[in-house]
Amino acid sequence: VQLQASGGGLVQPGGSLRLSCVASGRTSSPLVTGWFRQAPGKEREFVAQIRRRGGMTPYGDSVKGRFTISRDNAANTVSLQMNNLRPEDTAVYYCVASDRSDSVGYYWSADSYDYWGQGTLVTVSS
Repeated sequence: VQLQASGGGLVQPGGSLRLSCVASGRTSSPLVTGWFRQAPGKEREFVAQIRRRGGMTPYGDSVKGRFTISRDNAANTVSLQMNNLRPEDTAVYYCVASDRSDSVGYYWSADSYDYWGQGTLVTVSS
């Protein structure tokens, strides 16, 4: 599976951005798809996950209520709508995916994901 992320850029605090991730390389969607982010000098952080068959969509504590993850199975696309952005949201955002069952229970762990996109930079600054 190849993951291509897009949509990053520069936005002012309080603004919005929408990231997209397109999966290619096979006809079926991965079991789970999600987003991680990494700010300069910080550890990688779980952002959100969505499952192919629906159900719970977990979010990282720092983005709950502001970010929304969604998917279009027909287009093999997962999107991350980011609202009310803050300077601390500045990071490289990575699209991730996995077919492993432990990626459902251990959604917060980067080790649960086998597929990583190249990352897209989001900068929140005035």
